Amino acid sequence: MMPISRRPLLGLAAAAAATAAMPREAQAANRFVYANNSNFDTLDPHVVFDTARVAVRLNFYDGLYRWVDNPPKLIPWLAESHEVSADGLEWVFKLRRDVKFHDGSLMTADDVVYSIERILALNLGAAPLFRPLLEPGATTAADPHTVRFRLKEPSAIFGSLVPDITVVNAKLVKRNERDGDWGRAWLARNVAGTGSFRLRRYDPAVGFIAQRFPDHFAGWGPKYLDEIEFRTVLETNTRVLGMIRGDYHGTDGYMTPDQIDRFRASDTVQILEQESMRVFHFCIHNDRAPMNDIHFRKALVHAFDYDGFINDVLKGSVVRNPTIIPNNMWGAPPGIEGYKFDLELAKAELAKVKAPLRPITIGTLAGFSETEQAASVFQANLRKIGIEARIESAPWPTVSSRMRNKDQQYDMVPYWKSTYYADPNNWLGELYGSRYLGGGNVSYYSNPEVDKRIERALVSTDQEERQRLNEEAARLVFDDAAGVWIYNTKWFGPYSKRIAGIRFCPVGSGQDMRWAHFA
Repeated sequence: MMPISRRPLLGLAAAAAATAAMPREAQAANRFVYANNSNFDTLDPHVVFDTARVAVRLNFYDGLYRWVDNPPKLIPWLAESHEVSADGLEWVFKLRRDVKFHDGSLMTADDVVYSIERILALNLGAAPLFRPLLEPGATTAADPHTVRFRLKEPSAIFGSLVPDITVVNAKLVKRNERDGDWGRAWLARNVAGTGSFRLRRYDPAVGFIAQRFPDHFAGWGPKYLDEIEFRTVLETNTRVLGMIRGDYHGTDGYMTPDQIDRFRASDTVQILEQESMRVFHFCIHNDRAPMNDIHFRKALVHAFDYDGFINDVLKGSVVRNPTIIPNNMWGAPPGIEGYKFDLELAKAELAKVKAPLRPITIGTLAGFSETEQAASVFQANLRKIGIEARIESAPWPTVSSRMRNKDQQYDMVPYWKSTYYADPNNWLGELYGSRYLGGGNVSYYSNPEVDKRIERALVSTDQEERQRLNEEAARLVFDDAAGVWIYNTKWFGPYSKRIAGIRFCPVGSGQDMRWAHFA
C-alpha cells in the first residue's frame, strides 16, 4: 500500500450527428473539448466505476483524498488528515470546513456518511471495494467535521480506497429520491458535487459541458479553463482527424502506434508520453465449460501471438506483462517470462480437454480498435488449433454490464485493467479474489489457495509480508492460466499544443482538468 500521511496537510456520420445534437452556443473563450471514446450514459458517480467515464467523478466530485501525479501518490482533499486506531478497525477523518457544494451549501460529515451508505445500498460502481470492509451504518458523523469509519476487519488498503468515496450533497439528493431509489434517476442526469466544475449541459448521446466552479475549496491558479466539454466520439479516425484539425483539444492517450505517428507528424498536436499501470489482457470466464478446464485455458494462453501483436501490430510501443500485476508495481512476481506462443503446445493441451468443444465468443469494445485487433489476431490462431471464435463488438457500457452478470458474460473479453488505487489488490485481488466475484472478479475465478494469500495481504501491516503474499498469489493464478496477460502500456496523451498544465496520473488517465489551461 502507498501510505497516506496522518499529519495534517494543507462512424463519421454518427459523430457529425452527435455534434449537431448539442447546439454550439457562444462558447467560452477557453472551452476545452475532449473527444471521449465511450458514452456518458449516466452522471451518477456511485453507479459507474471505469476509466471510460472517469471524467465525471474527477471533475464534478471530490473524495476524502485524491490520487495525483505519476507514480500515483495520495494527497489530502476533502479531508485534512486522518488517524487509525491501534487495532486497525477505526479510521477517523477530519474534514475541511470550507468545502462548498455547487449550490453554495457547505459540506459536512453527514454528506460523507450519506455518500458511503448510498454506495453500499446501490451495490454498483465502487461498492465491491467497500462492502467487504463496511457494514451499512458503520460510518458515523462524530461532529459536523469528523467522520468515523468502523471496519469489519483491519484493512491494509482502506486508505487507498477513500478517494473513491465521491461525496454527494445529501440534502439535495434526498429531495430528489423517488420510491427509495437513493436519487438514482435524478443523479443520472444531474450533478450534486463539490468538484472543480459544475454541470451546464448534458445529453447521454453526446456528452456534457461544464463550467469552472469558482468557489472550489482548492482554489485556482492564475490560469484555468472556463469550460470543459467531454464529447462522445466513438470512431477512432474521427478523433484523430478532429485533433489534427483543432476541433478537439484532447483525446484518449491509449492509441495504436499509427495513430500516435499521425499526431507526432501534426503541427497542432503534442504527445505527453508517460509510463502507466494499465495491463491489457483477455479475461477468461473460468466458471463456464470448456474454459473451466485448465487444459483448455492453457491451449488459449499458448495460442496468442504475444511478440507478433506487441512488435508488429503495436510496433514495440508497449512492454510484455506476463501476469496481471503491472511490471512496475511492487508485488509483481519476478522471474516469470510469460506463456509462449506455441500452436503445437496449444494443440497438445486441447487434446486433453474432456468436455465437448464449442465455438467461443469474444466480446470487444466498440471505439477501442486495439481490442478488435487483438481479437482478430487471436481468432485466426485459434482456428488453426481447432477452436472457432466469434467476435461481437459493443460499446463499453454494454460490455461492462454483461461482464458483471455471470450468465451474460462473454467467454473472453480483451480489455485493460486500469489503476484505481496503487496497490497489487487493484489488479490481482479484484480480478481473481473470491470476495470480488460479481464485482471486479468478472473472470469468475476462485482458488482457495489464492484467496488465502489475498485475504492475508489485505489485513497485514507488514509490507514485506504483503509483497511475498501477492507474489505467491500471482504465481498461482499464472499457473492456473486464469487469463491471457499481454502487456503493460504507455500513455501517449495527445493534446492540442495550445494546452498546458495536464497533470497525468495513472488513476484517472489525465482527465482531471482542474490544473489544465490554454497556454
